[in-house]
Amino acid sequence: MNDLKFPIDFKFNVTTLANDFTATDASGKTIAYVRQKMFKLKEAITIYGNEDKSVVNYKIAADSWIDFSAAYNFTDARGKEIGKIARKGFASIWKAKYEVIDQNKKLQYHIREDNAWVKFFDSLLGQIPILSMFTGYFFNPSYTVSDLKGQGIARLKKEPSFFGRKFQLEKLKPMDNDDDERIVLSFMMMILLERRKG
Repeated sequence: MNDLKFPIDFKFNVTTLANDFTATDASGKTIAYVRQKMFKLKEAITIYGNEDKSVVNYKIAADSWIDFSAAYNFTDARGKEIGKIARKGFASIWKAKYEVIDQNKKLQYHIREDNAWVKFFDSLLGQIPILSMFTGYFFNPSYTVSDLKGQGIARLKKEPSFFGRKFQLEKLKPMDNDDDERIVLSFMMMILLERRKG
């Protein structure tokens, strides 16, 4: 994922049994097809170059068994570690909180949910028949990644859609190509975790 053109759209497939989505850039070009292996005790995510799954570009794997505070390691096609995202355990019960860690195991960015009430009402009303069909149009949580100085770098926002299947990632300020890659991978893993929670 080099020279990414923002915004990037994530669109979940609702016709497959797997938890999977396609990522496209501002030009409409597919930059990744993300597929989560089902029924695994440890999270296992494969990121392909496109939907035909002919080329594996990245893998994401949990560093422990199913765990509330697990970290998820990113490796490229050669198996080289390029960073990780770590969920902040109990701190994420009400409002999602994650840390982005670089390839040298140093904390680089924070990801925070912007408004926990949005997700709360989305999840609550999503349990009610008929109403659940429309919550995706009214309650759309967003998540901001910020640097260690608290400056926003990028934001992922759920787009109005049935079944909560569309998300858009926009860049708020310039960043290095290596950081682009790590931040996009972090949001890919985070959205799989958050979407599963409701």
